[in-house]
Amino acid sequence: MLIIMKKSADESALDQVKEYLITKNFDIHQSTGANRIIIGVIGDTDTLDIGTIESMPGVLQVIRITREE
Repeated sequence: MLIIMKKSADESALDQVKEYLITKNFDIHQSTGANRIIIGVIGDTDTLDIGTIESMPGVLQVIRITREE
């Protein structure tokens, strides 16, 4: 799963998203670019509700990555 933060997202919004994921036992990888911050969520994200994450302050978009079998 990828979480794309808004350009205007402040540090507290970013921390809130990361803390939410960590308390649910997910590993995260943050990529900070010139205009965006992307959080890669590592683990079985089927248990995460996209709507909950999208409603968090600073979140622009949530993309669920499904695996091919």
